[in-house]
Order: sequence, then structure tokens, then C-alpha cells
Amino acid sequence: MEIELRHLRIVCTIAETGSLTKAAAALGLAQPAVTSQLKRIERLLGGPIFIRDRHGARPTELGEMVLARARMLLPAAQELQNDVTRLANSPDEDRHWRIGATAGPVFGPLVHRLATEDPTASVTTHATWSSGELATMLSEGRLDYALTGVCGDAEPPGDDVVWTTIATDAVFVMLDDRHPLAGAPSVELAELSEALWLAMPGDGCFADCFAASCARAGFAPKALHEMDPPSCVYLVRTGRAIALCQPAFRPPAGVVTVPISEAPLRWRQLIGYRPSSAANSSSAAVMEHARKAYQDAVDDNVRYHEWLRWHRQFGLAA
Repeated sequence: MEIELRHLRIVCTIAETGSLTKAAAALGLAQPAVTSQLKRIERLLGGPIFIRDRHGARPTELGEMVLARARMLLPAAQELQNDVTRLANSPDEDRHWRIGATAGPVFGPLVHRLATEDPTASVTTHATWSSGELATMLSEGRLDYALTGVCGDAEPPGDDVVWTTIATDAVFVMLDDRHPLAGAPSVELAELSEALWLAMPGDGCFADCFAASCARAGFAPKALHEMDPPSCVYLVRTGRAIALCQPAFRPPAGVVTVPISEAPLRWRQLIGYRPSSAANSSSAAVMEHARKAYQDAVDDNVRYHEWLRWHRQFGLAA
């Protein structure tokens, strides 16, 4: 015999009511049945869970540990049951979204918008650095939608995936706020020719496009190191490096984002899905949410919002 959820409910009810008699009434059981179940549970756990006397039932040290775990497990199990029941009985299959993404400004706001529009909807997420992985998951039916980005006019992966451009962004640089150029309206790449460069990981042509932009600016970069976002921020804040970043990124304290003069690097924000999947029926609504999610991210970044006013070739796609 193993511990079951019903056993944990009995233990919690005894603790909440303070006696086996009251617990039996709350559970709709006879008191002898509750007493018998409690003895079985105590045998399974190897010791008494409650001290029972004329004052009622009080948990032992073992009982306190069991109660602490049970009070976490029971609500989680109930939530799982509710979610499964809701999904199984839902007449609208589109109310379950599986969304994957690489690093970008749309992911968080999109999930928030979908969950806000329908609090009963189920949204599951998958984060990765690889747009190729996302395309494979779409093709295999493991995702409904994917958010990623590509450099300039590069083609996204996935022959059976329809990709739509949400927006086109310029690439900015992330500087330590004590850097001499931190307050500049924009920077020339050549002004940063001696920098140690950082970027988020990816599987596209961004490194090659960056090297080509540097060559046009008259220098070859020392290196371009791929690092996760917290590591990029840390090294930039120390003054050891400069990071290339998406402009809607809201910088934390100690760093600033600055436009690159003439915007030599472009990044297209994309959303993709497979037309033969069930996601096709809700694609128009989800894409509209994605556009609004991008605008939410832009509105949350004062500097980029203002920059877009004077650079209308960037921002939301027509």
C-alpha cells in the first residue's frame, strides 16, 4: 500500500478540524473509518502523525512535516485536475496554445495578452536559442506558434512553416552607463573598434552580418562572443565588453542602450505556424496579439519609442 491523495486529505482535515470526530463529519465518513485509515497511514509512514487526547488531535513533528508537504501537493493536484478537465471538455481547441520562442521582445507580452484575454485558456511555453529547433517542433506538431528573429533579409528555417514579419528592428549597442558614449544620441561602429563584443546565442547569420558591417566601417572586430543575457549585462556593467542587443530590451540599472549610426544591422521579429495544424484557425487572432505585444514592449522602452518616431522604416510591419 502506498500513500495516496485521499490519505493526505484525511490528514489535512484532521489537522484543520482538530479531532477525528469533526474530521469524519467533514469528510462524510464514519469515525471508525477515519480512525482505521489514520492507523494505516501511520503504519505506512512509520510513526504517529497526531497526538490524540481529551483536547483533540495535535500533529506530531512527523505530522507537521507530512502536513507541510500535503498542503503543497493537494492544491497542485486539484489544479492539474481542473486544467485537464477544462481542456478535455473545451469546445474550442484553439484555447490551448503551445508557444516557443528565442530571445525577443514579443514572447512575454504575447503570453500575458493571451492569458488576459481568456483566463481559462491553457498556455504552455518553450524557450530556446535555436530558431531551427522551433521550426522542427512546429513541423512535428509539438508547438502551435513560434517567435524568433532573423538578421536582415535572411530566410527563416522550416519548409512547411509560414513565417510572418511582426516588426523590423535596428540593432542597438549596450554600454556601461559610465562609458564616454553612453549619453550619445547614436554611436559609430568605428568608435567602438577596440571593444570586446558580446551577443545573444543564435543559429543564423548575425555574426557574419556584424563582421561585414564592421568591415564597411573600416575595422575587423576582435571577436564576437555569444553569451546568455545575464552574462552579457554583467560584463557590460563591468566595462569589459559591449553587447549587441535588440532595441526594445529595457536595460537594467548600470547599463544603457544606444542606437548605431545609420542602423547598419537589422533584425526581423517573426511569428510562425504550420498551416496544416489546428493553429491555422486562430492564426489571425494570435498574430494580431503578437503585433500588439510588440507594441507593448516598445511602449515600455522610452528611448526606442522616441527613436522610432524619427526612423519610420523600422517598427511594426505594415
